Amino acid sequence: MADSFGPMRGEDADGGVVGMGPDTGSAREEPIRVLVVDDHALFRRGLEIVLAAEEDIQVVGEAGDGAEAVEKAADLLPDIVLMDVRMPRRGGIEACTSIKEVAPSAKIIMLTISDEEADLYDAIKAGATGYLLKEISTDEVATAIRAVADGQSQISPSMASKLLTEFKSMIQRTDERRLVPAPRLTDRELEVLKLVATGMNNRDIAKELFISENTVKNHVRNILEKLQLHSRMEAVVYAMREKILEIR
Repeated sequence: MADSFGPMRGEDADGGVVGMGPDTGSAREEPIRVLVVDDHALFRRGLEIVLAAEEDIQVVGEAGDGAEAVEKAADLLPDIVLMDVRMPRRGGIEACTSIKEVAPSAKIIMLTISDEEADLYDAIKAGATGYLLKEISTDEVATAIRAVADGQSQISPSMASKLLTEFKSMIQRTDERRLVPAPRLTDRELEVLKLVATGMNNRDIAKELFISENTVKNHVRNILEKLQLHSRMEAVVYAMREKILEIR
């Protein structure tokens, strides 16, 4: 398997992908069904070849733009939609909402060269569960698909860094600098949420707080339920906007 997709733009020097969310670790009986959406046929074909080598992943279809992606998603009901952001006719972010309507169980991973913060925010708001830059290795694509299928959110480290930087700027533009307590979250849940905001996975959070991974998963689940949100990324966005957290 090739190490990467080749000369695709991106500035992440850290490598890897930041994972956010519960990791069930359960074995799958059926392969993860993936719909590949990109306006470049050669790139779509490359992804198909790469993913064909993975026994637990099956590419069930492809589309060249967001409009076609919605149609294919309705027909195929994939588990994962791997989709570019900018495409002709209808872009990936615009297609997210419609895909969620026709295939509610499908989880969407944006795979793009766009490292614009606005695209990341809009993708999250539109329902995307992952945002990856095309600079990542082919191995990481398969790993991200499995993680998202198991309930995690996935984001390239450079984008996670930009996300946190923007949140910090957002707080600094407000008059109030103090930490606002969240009446519906316990102190431990706030601790967990702060560590989630730094990009830590469940294992690292467990080590930091000297608790088990299962306890971390339970805290994350409770946080999402209390805030009525669907993913860790949404929880972090909410927390920063509401000044529940402050990253120095």
